[in-house]
Amino acid sequence: MDLPDVTAKPFHDQAAAVRAMGSPFVAAVLDAVGRQLPRAPLTCARVAGWPRDEAADALAMRVAGALHALARRGEDAALTRLYRDREGDLDRTIGDALARADAFVADWIRDPPQTNEVGRTAATMAALMVLRTHHAMPVELLELGASAGLNLNLTAYAHDLGGVRAGDAASPVRVAPDWRGPPPPAGAIEVATARGVDLHPLAVTQAGARDRLLAFVWPDDAARADRLTAALGIARHAPPRVDRGDILAWLPAQLARSQPAGLARVVVHSMVMQYLSPADRATVDAAMADAGAQATADRPLARIAFEWTPARDAVRLRLTIWPDGRTIDLATCHAYGAWIDWRGEG
Repeated sequence: MDLPDVTAKPFHDQAAAVRAMGSPFVAAVLDAVGRQLPRAPLTCARVAGWPRDEAADALAMRVAGALHALARRGEDAALTRLYRDREGDLDRTIGDALARADAFVADWIRDPPQTNEVGRTAATMAALMVLRTHHAMPVELLELGASAGLNLNLTAYAHDLGGVRAGDAASPVRVAPDWRGPPPPAGAIEVATARGVDLHPLAVTQAGARDRLLAFVWPDDAARADRLTAALGIARHAPPRVDRGDILAWLPAQLARSQPAGLARVVVHSMVMQYLSPADRATVDAAMADAGAQATADRPLARIAFEWTPARDAVRLRLTIWPDGRTIDLATCHAYGAWIDWRGEG
């Protein structure tokens, strides 16, 4: 039996979005979940009573991640085979898996997705190149919602940004989005220090954390999985620094630290603001504005935001630079960085 429209809608809506982003298998899984979730009463009740915006909280992708995690474990042979072959009786297999693992799925979706998509570092690197044309100096990276911190290692990855090369050319992690528009301004990026924060940071040395990250990679996108696995390998030898904490307390404390002359402080976040309430987003904006008011030419501050527009109809890359406080709409992007439609400074 299908779910009531109000409860099934997040899954069918997300299926349409995922299909448009190039994952027909995950889209089909989500549509099947919309039809089969009544077989998992605990999860169904949690979805029906979800207290916040389901799209902003990526509720459907939480359920998809739980199912992929179950498939990767291999304990449900039919589910594992479905995810391996990406064909078969989707409704029966998904429905059976939801019924058997109802408690697991209901618990899994309590926490937001942990994608830590390293493909998004292309956008960050390109924004840093623009920043360098204004302030040619090393940068201090501060990442909000850093997950396992893989994106803090961006200079250890090989980037091809519309023909402009950056990072480590010998890296096993290759980040080469489909680039549309002119290339970014070429220039070497030096990251002096990098540090992040997350409510539930994942330790790259722990197998469970690696499994959770891989569960949120689409099973029909082997290139993303391979890139993530390579990035995890780098991180085990060069562990990123990620603090456990709340953005609202962590960010003002970091911005209040003494900033050496000749160092650009850069706050970066990707697909994080959607999980904050409007009041909390306003608090982040105010903290940045207050710190920006103290910025100078030799102690600049910047913010790189890779986030959905308020209407959730596009992912926008924006760069704000202080002391002048100018915001530049640099690009629109694929949600996972597969393509970048670059406009630069216009």
